[in-house]
Amino acid sequence: MEEQDNKEKLLKGAEDLFLTNGVRSITMDDIARHLGISKKTIYQHFEDKDEIVALVLRSHMERQRHQFDEIASKSKNAVEEMVRLSVLLKESMRNVNASLLFELQKYHQRAWNTWLEFKRKDIHQSIIRNMRQGIAEGYFRNDINVDVLGRMRLEMVQMAFDNMVFPRESFNLSEVQAQLFDHFVHGLLTDKGKKLYQKYKEQLTEGLSNP
Repeated sequence: MEEQDNKEKLLKGAEDLFLTNGVRSITMDDIARHLGISKKTIYQHFEDKDEIVALVLRSHMERQRHQFDEIASKSKNAVEEMVRLSVLLKESMRNVNASLLFELQKYHQRAWNTWLEFKRKDIHQSIIRNMRQGIAEGYFRNDINVDVLGRMRLEMVQMAFDNMVFPRESFNLSEVQAQLFDHFVHGLLTDKGKKLYQKYKEQLTEGLSNP
């Protein structure tokens, strides 16, 4: 148990550094200094940096999966779920380094494949389920193609990390993601859905966690 606890602490410390600084610039020495341990101790638990990056991302995706499930279970309808997801997205992206996905794709293929699997399965299925629920509830337009828009939404998430589209010196990742999300949701809503969406947004802005 102690060894597992030590590994989890190492992964959490590495995750803090990766999210803030990206993965390329962070070395094993940086991780060791951040945690106040020797580099030798890290190698007792992990083969190399690539393994750490892959495990950190898998752990991060698992936590997001649980967050998605919790939001879905607590939301009264598809619109409330969307608003709660928008808050989670903005908060989770607030301190994330915008180069993270690019660096995973270029330097850490194992971790990149984990992200692709999570995107194609968990995120895509969550979006599709939510849109179908919203249509059934009358809050989303019934003429939308959920498969087309679900795929589009996935690419919007990834596009926000693209430095060619949103240069890091000019755009804030969290704000870009929030704007893209809001634009996407407004394209789904019926008039009834728009009123409810605005109501939930105002309530959450005021700090009411249970509208």
